[in-house]
Amino acid sequence: MAEIKNILLCGVGGQGTILASRILSTALVSAGYDVKMSEIHGMSQRGGSVVTQVRYGEKVFSPIIGKGSADILVSFEAMEALRYLGDLSPKGHVVVNSHMMPTATTLSGAEEYPKDVIERVKAAADTKVLDAAKIATELGNARAMNIVLLGALVKLMELENLDWEAAIKECVKPAFVELNIKALAAGMATVA
Repeated sequence: MAEIKNILLCGVGGQGTILASRILSTALVSAGYDVKMSEIHGMSQRGGSVVTQVRYGEKVFSPIIGKGSADILVSFEAMEALRYLGDLSPKGHVVVNSHMMPTATTLSGAEEYPKDVIERVKAAADTKVLDAAKIATELGNARAMNIVLLGALVKLMELENLDWEAAIKECVKPAFVELNIKALAAGMATVA
């Protein structure tokens, strides 16, 4: 447990980035890890970028992941993966949702949405691409794509043995617990 792990989750406001980070942090704390989490909301309520950083290990002194230090980057939106690649360690991994959601900057015309964004991310880092929106829709609610992505992260970080059901029950409304448990399992199943 001595080694500190660094996880960066990014997306667009409304995608559930912060909820996924809270579930992750809750499960890690329950398993005995020291956990630090930080959130950057930006203009999240207007479709802007949302970033959370989760660091865990035996003893973590800072919630901030230094540039080039993230062990894994989980991107809820494809262009956000490209935006935060510089935070990834050279040996780091990316989990990216193939679902593309225009941000405030692309909608305003300040930025153009790159057509080859997934290819550029894959060229830069070891990348797992999944259509979390499709998987979540097949489960009954597209909004559960955040937990599908969390499931892929859990599997890649080899954290399957944590009590995810308890963490989900602690963080989501009772009406959505069963859906989120299924979404987590579906996300884990995407990683061989």
